[in-house]
Amino acid sequence: MRDLSILPDLRLALLQGPLAWHAVPANLNYFGALLASLEAVDLVLLPEMFNTGFSMDSASQAEPEMGITTQWLLEQARRLNAVVCGSLIVKVAEGDYRNRLIWARPDGSLAHYDKRHLFRMAGEHHHFTAGEQQLQVELKGWRIRPLICYDLRFPVWSRDAEYTDLLFYLASWPAARRMAWNRLLPARAIENLCYVAAVNRTGTDQQGYAYSGDSQVLDFMGETLLNAGDQDGVFYVSLQANKLAEFKQRFPAYLDADSFSW
Repeated sequence: MRDLSILPDLRLALLQGPLAWHAVPANLNYFGALLASLEAVDLVLLPEMFNTGFSMDSASQAEPEMGITTQWLLEQARRLNAVVCGSLIVKVAEGDYRNRLIWARPDGSLAHYDKRHLFRMAGEHHHFTAGEQQLQVELKGWRIRPLICYDLRFPVWSRDAEYTDLLFYLASWPAARRMAWNRLLPARAIENLCYVAAVNRTGTDQQGYAYSGDSQVLDFMGETLLNAGDQDGVFYVSLQANKLAEFKQRFPAYLDADSFSW
């Protein structure tokens, strides 16, 4: 069994702000300006569909797999010497569009996760293909699993209390369901015995939906380490592996979990 306590701290930057509708250059310029003076971090998190807003117009807004936004993410990762993550609409094949989270590394390599649970109340399941696989990535020895927005409501898909150190969600979560966001995130942290980070947007979209932000980071007991509220900007937090290791050793509830497979 690996020794979590020897891992270095993991420094995160969460970027919260409004999104311009279907305006990729404007959104890249906005977040680029925030990143221009970023402090040294290991991982940067941007909201769901940060380059277009949460759009169901998949055919017109999709980019190829190595399109302008993916290349921008890679450039930011290289410049910052950090992993940079955001989700966008990607065209995989004719008629096959994914809400894809990109994990862009500073060495120019990529990993991705396609959103599994599509938000049917907005018709997302009519315009996108659901992902089929989990993604676990490693950064400085930390085992990290990225998920997207509506995935938060499905604890089985989020579950991995034994091998996950950090679970994070990139979201466009409306203010109308703010209470669910603020209650489900601590639940995911508690049941998975891990840190949880979540990034949401602010402002109002083209459909008139308001977004309250509430980007946050929680520890393995569901306690708040950071909450951005409704403010725009860059928010920093440092995660301590030794505290996670101590808690898992003292309270290994995952050993009594029911077995299951996805």
